[in-house]
Amino acid sequence: QVQLVESGGGLVQAGGSLRLSCAASGSAFSINAMGWYRQAPGKQRDLVATITRGGTPNYADSVKGRFTISRDNAKNTVYLQMSSLKPEDTAVYFCNADVIDLLGGIRYSSSWGQGTQVTVSS
Repeated sequence: QVQLVESGGGLVQAGGSLRLSCAASGSAFSINAMGWYRQAPGKQRDLVATITRGGTPNYADSVKGRFTISRDNAKNTVYLQMSSLKPEDTAVYFCNADVIDLLGGIRYSSSWGQGTQVTVSS
């Protein structure tokens, strides 16, 4: 099984920036698309951004123009560069991946990691 570990969260003032990382580890796997999600208290977990293996991004309207998703396939890592942060961006951020088990050719969605907390103060 592939494990995902999110990091880079913290406390930042409105207008500030933060860069999140999500590293995948394991053996005999390949990752297709990856995505970032976030969940605020009392809210559902929402999609923030996705990126294909080839690097094509898509963003939720709420973060478009402020966030940039990128990936390093050699490192099995996806990043989320967050700029012009707003208090409404406060949430726990999670990543997820579309994974292929190379030994069995089995496709599955990765389990959720523990997430990383992003808090934006006003």
